[in-house]
Amino acid sequence: MVPAGSGNGMIKSLLEPVGLPCSATSATISIIRGSTRSLDVATISQGTTKFFSVLMLAWGLVADIDIESEKFRWMGSARFDVYGLQRIICLRQYNGRILFVPAPGFESYGQPAICNVDKESYVGDKALGYQGPDTKLEDLDWREMKGPFVSVWLHNVPWGAENTLAAPDAKFSDGFLDLIVMKDCPKLALISLMTKLNDGTHVQSPYVSYLKVKAFVLEPGARIGDPDKEGIIDSDGEVLARGRRSYKCDQKALMSYNKLQISVDQGLATLYSPE
Repeated sequence: MVPAGSGNGMIKSLLEPVGLPCSATSATISIIRGSTRSLDVATISQGTTKFFSVLMLAWGLVADIDIESEKFRWMGSARFDVYGLQRIICLRQYNGRILFVPAPGFESYGQPAICNVDKESYVGDKALGYQGPDTKLEDLDWREMKGPFVSVWLHNVPWGAENTLAAPDAKFSDGFLDLIVMKDCPKLALISLMTKLNDGTHVQSPYVSYLKVKAFVLEPGARIGDPDKEGIIDSDGEVLARGRRSYKCDQKALMSYNKLQISVDQGLATLYSPE
């Protein structure tokens, strides 16, 4: 993997622990050396539609910044800072609900819940390719948080971009996703939080819930104060779903702006790594 985009979170997560710069040269040398490491893969499902994610999923503030800032792509990675400030000044909140299966040690987050897991259509013997982990989600101990939300962010690796340490405790192959949730947060405090993304200390804020989860369900809703408008669901920098009257809502997306569920397959993928 070689850095060639605006964010480059995956390659940053690989190179930073060994003190190498996030550059094409460092990445190329790592590939030539041939060392590898395992990586968790998240399966995002909505009915029989699936998307396989290795980096992140976002809804709310982070997704809005990631996708809507594309109009400033000529700025490079600075587009996230510029548009991020604009989005904080005109802050949006969204109704909705999230459900999750917490990792050991994180059972105190949220409230107990019953999760009606979508029963996927039967996949016959002729189905080709990987279909996602064989996990009986309905048998797990679910918990929930209800909106309104400023931001919901799931991360598979520590860095979301070269200057964004989104999930400082994330591991490449621990079988869990790191969940960063922000609900009520004053704008000045939010601006301060955004400046702490470069060292990961934003997760220490009382306005942030930071935990690890084994499975996750997102039930997205409309904007607070403007129920005719909905949001964007973003995974690995691509739009999964566009709600009503959201940015470029006329463009077709893989999934609808509705309930989706996520499960994790530990160590399914393999990456070239500097160590």
